[in-house]
Amino acid sequence: MAGSRTSATEVLGRGHPWLSLAPALCVIAVLFGGGLVLGLAGSFAERGGGWSLDAWAQVLSEGRVWRSLGLSLWIAGASTALSCGIGLGAALLLRRSFPGQGLARLLFQINLTIPHAVGALGILWLLSQSGFLARLVAGAGGIDTPADFPPLTQDRFAIGIIAHYVWKEVPFVGLILLANMQSLGDDPESAARTLGAGPFAAMRLVLLPLLMPALVRAGAIVFAFAFGAWEVPVLLGQSSPAALPVLAWQRFTSPDLAARPEAMALAMLIALVSALLIRAAFTARR
Repeated sequence: MAGSRTSATEVLGRGHPWLSLAPALCVIAVLFGGGLVLGLAGSFAERGGGWSLDAWAQVLSEGRVWRSLGLSLWIAGASTALSCGIGLGAALLLRRSFPGQGLARLLFQINLTIPHAVGALGILWLLSQSGFLARLVAGAGGIDTPADFPPLTQDRFAIGIIAHYVWKEVPFVGLILLANMQSLGDDPESAARTLGAGPFAAMRLVLLPLLMPALVRAGAIVFAFAFGAWEVPVLLGQSSPAALPVLAWQRFTSPDLAARPEAMALAMLIALVSALLIRAAFTARR
């Protein structure tokens, strides 16, 4: 009897793989889905009770919101493209055997443990016009004073923000691709070479297409984070226009409670734009 019960459980697990993921999916659905529902409801809330579209009308009619949206798209898009490109190149290099490979892999991923806020402060200390690099160049005679150093933080091109995200996310992308390449092994490339393809052609025609699904998934995660996070833009970004998450955070923490529905509407706008762009990326890959 016990044996039949065990075999039935095994068959059920093999036939319904989602059952093994059900506990984790339930937690995600409650926390993530509940947050979305509460945020959406809050964006339609009206002071004194009731429902209204005033917050959405106010948000969508503001020119500052659209400028902030454009800045956030630039930050997330540039950060994702650079992180994926550099991470792919690093993964292709680190998969090869060479002296010191273990140390190189350790150094490659060591900054994954550093919190984003700490990393942003490090970028500020390094790249700001009063930072270490500006003082070093001024001391070497390259510029007259540190204030003459080109603005790389709190600048209109968000160079400091993008530099931070690239520094932080390249190891994330690289490790995902390294794990994917380890699961693939050398067989696909070896088969291509036996058919006459050179090393570069085998990589371009065989390995890269096999890595593309993992690269798109990693890029989607990087884009969603860079588009929706506020702590790095608030430390390294300019005050106007501020990134869209910073604008939402400012209104959410405003003493004026009438701005709270607008903050919720901005948060929902961030979620909607992220979902649409990520969906478009997966559709284009297919």
